[in-house]
Amino acid sequence: MNGVFLLSLMAAAGVVVAAVAVALPAARAADDGVPRWEQLASPRTSLRSRLNQPFQALAERSNRQHRLNGGLTLAEQLARADLKFRTSEFVMIQVGFLAAGALFSFWRFGFSAQVVVAGVIAYLLPMRYVKWRQRRRLKAFNTRLPDTLSLLANAMKAGLSLPQAIESVASNTSKPISDEFARVVRETRLGTPTPAALTNMVRRVGSEDLDLIVTAITIQSNVGGNLARILDSISHTIRQRVQIKSQIGAMTAQMRASGWIITLLPLIVAGILTVITPTYFRPMFDQPLGRMMLGVAGISIFIGNVLIRKITSFRV
Repeated sequence: MNGVFLLSLMAAAGVVVAAVAVALPAARAADDGVPRWEQLASPRTSLRSRLNQPFQALAERSNRQHRLNGGLTLAEQLARADLKFRTSEFVMIQVGFLAAGALFSFWRFGFSAQVVVAGVIAYLLPMRYVKWRQRRRLKAFNTRLPDTLSLLANAMKAGLSLPQAIESVASNTSKPISDEFARVVRETRLGTPTPAALTNMVRRVGSEDLDLIVTAITIQSNVGGNLARILDSISHTIRQRVQIKSQIGAMTAQMRASGWIITLLPLIVAGILTVITPTYFRPMFDQPLGRMMLGVAGISIFIGNVLIRKITSFRV
C-alpha cells in the first residue's frame, strides 16, 4: 500500500507540474502583449484575464494538437453541443471536477490508488456530457432536416433567391435548425459567400445529411440547374432514411438497453460497495488475485459491450 501511495503521489505531482509548465509560458506571453497602463486602468478585466490565461493556454495547446490530427477543436466541440462556454471556462470546469473527485476519494479512502482513478474519471465527465449533448442535438437536427428542405425548396419555387430562402427558413423553423441557419444569414451579411457559410455550418453540426445538401448546393452554384427540384429529391431521400433509422431503433431498443444494463450494473455495484464498505471490497484491489479478477471482468465487460453495439448498430 505504501508503494501504491508513493506512485499515486508522484503521478499527481507530475500532472500538476506538467500543467503549470504548459500554461505559464503562454500565459506570460499573453500578459506581455497587454500594455501595463491598460492593466492598471481596468483591474477587474486584468484579474479575470489572469484567471483565464493558464486555462486558455491549456485549451489552445489542445486545440493545436487536435488541428494537427485533423480532429475538432474544443471550441468546435462546444459549438456542436450548443454550450455557451469559453474554452478556458470549460477547461476550468474539467480541472474543478478533477479536484473534486480526487478530494472526495481522499476523504473517503485516504491516500490510495482510488484518488488517481477518481480524479481521472471526474475529469472525463464534462466531456462525456458534451458528447451526449452533441448526439442529442444532432438527432434533433436530422429529424427536422427533411421538413426544412421542403420549406427551403418551396421558398425558392415562390421566387426567392437562395440567401432569401435561407433567411426565411431561419425565421420560420425551431431550434436547432433556426440557430444554425440564422448564423449562416449573419455570416453572409458580413461578406462570406453562401456556399462557404453553409460549409461552416456543416463543420459545426457534423451531419452527413446536411453535408449532402451543401454539396448539392455548391455543385448547383457552379454548374447551374433547378435547385428546388434537387432539394425536393434530397428531402425525399433523407425522409426515407430517417424513417428507416426510426424503425431500426425501435426494433433494437430492447437489445441496446439490455447491453447498457449488463455493462453498467457491475460497475455501479462495485462503486457502491467501494464507497459504502471499503473494507469489504478492499481485497479486490490489495490482493493479486482480486486485481486479476477485476482485470478479467473489465475486459469481458468491454468485449460484451462492443459486440452488442456492433449487433445493434446499422448504417443506413
